[in-house]
Amino acid sequence: MGDTVDRERIAAAVRELLSAIGSDPDSPELGSTPFRVAEAYAEFFSGVGQDAGRLLSDAVPVGSDTGELVLVRDIALRSMCEHHLLPFRGRAHVAYLPDARVVGLSAIPRVVEALAARPQVQERLGEQIAQTIDDGLAPRGVLVVLEASHGCVADRGVRQTEALAVTVASRGALSEPTQQAGVFALLGGEIERTTDRA
Repeated sequence: MGDTVDRERIAAAVRELLSAIGSDPDSPELGSTPFRVAEAYAEFFSGVGQDAGRLLSDAVPVGSDTGELVLVRDIALRSMCEHHLLPFRGRAHVAYLPDARVVGLSAIPRVVEALAARPQVQERLGEQIAQTIDDGLAPRGVLVVLEASHGCVADRGVRQTEALAVTVASRGALSEPTQQAGVFALLGGEIERTTDRA
């Protein structure tokens, strides 16, 4: 975890940051903070440099018995906004229409986690998830819906603590509104109403 992260450099940078805001990084209260932040960053950014597509390498060939749709919903999502390095949290819903291959269901949350564990924006994250699944499984269609609350919206600036951003990324047959409507129905009416207003 966090093999690309230089913990010593992060700790030194945090010490400088604490000094820059007028705090004493050597105080008893803050003495261990730089190292704690370095460990946290190693976790938050463990996806940097990771090839998320490799997580789909165990895909298995299937015949026509795959069913019409695979949907993994309510995947816990945590990432760090690249603009302010503040967290955004929420849920990912990932659907695909299988063609020749399917993958174990736990691989989908792992793809989400790997791509989220790097400096991100929600819009790009959804596109990256969709493209990774499209490249790795060559399905007939992919649909990714992300719902998240953002620290940069809730904790600074406008301070909208209840605001929720919803983004949609699609490929293939699931780019068609009629196909998307079926997935939105499985996710519940709120997603459908939100995207209708966009």
